[in-house]
Amino acid sequence: MSAVKVPKVLLNDGTYMPSIGLGTWGSDWGVTFGQRERGAIEQAVKDAIDLGYLHIDTALVYDTEKEVGSAINSKIQDGVVKREDLYIVSKLWNTFHRPDLVRGALLQSLKNLNTPYLDLYLVHWPLAHKEDQGLFPVDDQGNTSYSFVDFVDTWKEMEKLVDDGYVKSIGISNFSKAQTERLLSSARIKPVTNQVECHAYLTQTKLSDYLRSKGITITAYAPLGSPARPWLESVEPVLLEEPTILQIAAKYNKTPAQIALRYQIERGHIAIPKSSNKVRLSENISIFDFNLNEDELVELNKLNKDKRYFLNDVNASHPDYPFNDEY
Repeated sequence: MSAVKVPKVLLNDGTYMPSIGLGTWGSDWGVTFGQRERGAIEQAVKDAIDLGYLHIDTALVYDTEKEVGSAINSKIQDGVVKREDLYIVSKLWNTFHRPDLVRGALLQSLKNLNTPYLDLYLVHWPLAHKEDQGLFPVDDQGNTSYSFVDFVDTWKEMEKLVDDGYVKSIGISNFSKAQTERLLSSARIKPVTNQVECHAYLTQTKLSDYLRSKGITITAYAPLGSPARPWLESVEPVLLEEPTILQIAAKYNKTPAQIALRYQIERGHIAIPKSSNKVRLSENISIFDFNLNEDELVELNKLNKDKRYFLNDVNASHPDYPFNDEY
């Protein structure tokens, strides 16, 4: 299979981000954090690079950075790609929001990935967790232990990472409109993207329009409706089985997943689907030889159910929980 040339999106800081990337969160490997078969993600990243994926999305909390790093460095050593060809993204976890911890968390990610810099570093969530008690701190009752660091203070430290050359761009993830607005009111460096759950059951139309007005791009996670999520309930509708998507897929001789991904591209979003299957990896990146028309986009927008699969509701009482806002 020849590598696909993926179009890039111009970001507000003048850098370019490939419009399709590979997500590496653990649910697609069928197991929970730290329990999967080691090597599966490394092989998937190697296969993805061979197919043309240059944008790889990971995070400290995913426990995939070392495997991603091994894969990308293997491909660099083999001469398949150069580091400057790749677009590597990681994220600051909730337990490192305190300003004095931000740089150390980034340096740990760089060490795990075995790379001198990141192309993009995101604040994973707007809310903070208790520091110095592991990645998933809990109180005596087993509830998540909160910290109340202001994400505006965290952002100031993120900006310093750009100043010092550790990261090229910075962004946010799972931020609401109000939180983004508050951040922009004091930010010296504007976030280039807000990585949020986005698919035809959760179109994020209002948030997308707002972010576009501010020059901020959406990166859509779970763009296929997260069919491999561990908490999938059999009674829930399956995005890729929607008649509208199936009809459009048949028209273009494409898979439902390709329609779901092309939907994001047509909207100016960046998409980061996950798969460890080489055939599906190839299908997911092969979406640049057709377009959806305006009527089809309207029909896909009508599928919206405001259905959010990644509620993260263990944090629902945190004052910075983002999903209490309208969007």
